[in-house]
Amino acid sequence: MAAHRKPRQSPFGGPAVRTAATLALASAAGATLFEGSGQAAPRPTPAQVKAEVDRLYEEAEAATEKYNGAKEQADAARTAFDRLRDEAARRTERLNRSRDALGAVAAAQYRSGGLDPAIQLALTSDPDQYLERAALAEKAGDRQAAAITAVRRELTAVRQLRARSEDRLKDLKAHEAELRRQKAAVQSKLDAARTLLARLTAEERARYEAAVAAGSHDAAGASSAGPATADRADRAGTVRGPITAPTGRAAEAIAFARAQLGKPYVWGATGPSAYDCSGLTQAAWRAAGVSLPRTTYTQINAGRRVSRSELAPGDLVFFYSGISHVGLYIGGGQMIHAPRPGAPVRIAPIDEMPFAGATRVG
Repeated sequence: MAAHRKPRQSPFGGPAVRTAATLALASAAGATLFEGSGQAAPRPTPAQVKAEVDRLYEEAEAATEKYNGAKEQADAARTAFDRLRDEAARRTERLNRSRDALGAVAAAQYRSGGLDPAIQLALTSDPDQYLERAALAEKAGDRQAAAITAVRRELTAVRQLRARSEDRLKDLKAHEAELRRQKAAVQSKLDAARTLLARLTAEERARYEAAVAAGSHDAAGASSAGPATADRADRAGTVRGPITAPTGRAAEAIAFARAQLGKPYVWGATGPSAYDCSGLTQAAWRAAGVSLPRTTYTQINAGRRVSRSELAPGDLVFFYSGISHVGLYIGGGQMIHAPRPGAPVRIAPIDEMPFAGATRVG
């Protein structure tokens, strides 16, 4: 009888278990890679993983720019709140001093018996002394009235400042809540990308990272720009010769950006050791004496819009329909930009991403 029994299935094998494991792997790799058919999904190819990771990084960068905008607004709200709070404290201190002065006057009147000044003056027998005291009493009355007016004015100012401070505090809390939401959105996208990349084999991961790093530029091998020139680079990032920048400031911005080549991309970073895309362009033009706003969608309106055919070194070039990426044009169809996590600041062709517009500043 035992010889005709059906072999017992191993608890770690069998079609059902293998199907469940495959589905779990597919789910972890990202639902958008596969179409649900009720059957076990195939293992994603490296090309599929790369496409999905690229999409996640694009979304993460869009969320990063929203985070940058929320942080800028939160910082401005905190500065305004701190300024109002400090002013309210100074006004309160002045109010307290004025109140103390009035209190001293009231105490002196109480100690003197509260006699009307005219009666006190009438009791003196010296006419000269009477006239002198009358004049002093009149001045004292004027000063007391002015002190009361000052107290009332300071009290009104303090109340107004406290009300404005409460409004600013509400604004600050709202901006900080938005900051937390955008930070969570960025982190979620980056975590999903890391999960996908973890599914690749070591060989596949190495090929992927090599593809991402393609076009990277060694800053040590670049020659320094002249007063009004930048270096032209080919698609591989190698120097082919000088190209004249339209202005000295544009050349300074390019020289600064080239000095950052090889530094890592870190979302939300503005230097000096790491950058995100808009943090790099902001820092480059700041080095040239021009103040740019923080985000891609505000930088695109920071100067004069130019067409792709009009591009000149130093122009800001923007990508994707949501204006979520920016680079610094250096001529020859090339730009310096901070691409994304894992890809350091580098020289790259502007046609590697969907072109959305350009702006000339400085």
